Amino acid sequence: MSVSTRHVFSQGPVIAALARTAAAAAMQRSNGHAQPPSTPGAWFEAELPPRPEGLVRDYIRHVGGDPSAYRGVVPPHLFPQWAFPLVARTLGGVSYPMAKVMNAGCRLEIASPIPAGEPLLVRARLESVDDDGKRAILVQRVITGTRSAPEALVCDMRAFVPLAKKEPGAKKAAATLPTEVKEIAFLRIAADAGLDFAKLTGDFNPVHWVTRYARASGFKSCILHGFSTLARALEAVNRRVFAGDPRRLATVDVRFTGPLVLPARAGVYIAGDALYVGDAPGGRAYLEGRFSSKEMQ
Repeated sequence: MSVSTRHVFSQGPVIAALARTAAAAAMQRSNGHAQPPSTPGAWFEAELPPRPEGLVRDYIRHVGGDPSAYRGVVPPHLFPQWAFPLVARTLGGVSYPMAKVMNAGCRLEIASPIPAGEPLLVRARLESVDDDGKRAILVQRVITGTRSAPEALVCDMRAFVPLAKKEPGAKKAAATLPTEVKEIAFLRIAADAGLDFAKLTGDFNPVHWVTRYARASGFKSCILHGFSTLARALEAVNRRVFAGDPRRLATVDVRFTGPLVLPARAGVYIAGDALYVGDAPGGRAYLEGRFSSKEMQ
């Protein structure tokens, strides 16, 4: 079932931030290798209205969750919907070729549930830069809380920026799943999943929903948002590992290791505390990382 377009009206700040970032990237001129910015950068802060109840409910359903499991709280993996505007501001003045930036993964540390119905207190900064001359890894820290639950969620978002041209014929080996993993969910993801996720989060990068653009960017078709892949994997963990209780998730740290071309079928796999999304044991991996749980009273 497609997501209602009415949710687009909740995405103004995200769409505006992404548009500004795209415009700035288009106007950038190459002037040799950029100097890494000094880090950590300044904090940018905002108080945001509570997330709309209908948007949160439809988002949970879209990524395979159970809205009844989130009564009174907001899923932590919805963070891109409110974080992107501040995250974009942390990159102001950064001279890397931002048109080439790719989402490399993230780490979430969940101290407490995020209460629904309360204004969000959000702050973000550019935390660190790892530049080896061939690529730069930018880490942006986003802290989300409310007045009753300060610093409920700490997220480190990682962005990958290629700096050197690929050598002719050079091809990186695809990430693969270990052979000894357990499948906990099988995902059937529709061709329009990228557009639906964009309606819910505001991330309207056309590579996720405009087929011609995706093909011009080197993909066979549109690709799923990395954060959508993560959310679907975490909801599988909630169901099969945490007995339907999302409050048990303490941390998750993942890398996005390959584009998931839409429409798609993929499995969610675990091996101890390791988490994967991929084709099959020994096959292509699209996400890999680790998670930890809280001891519940």
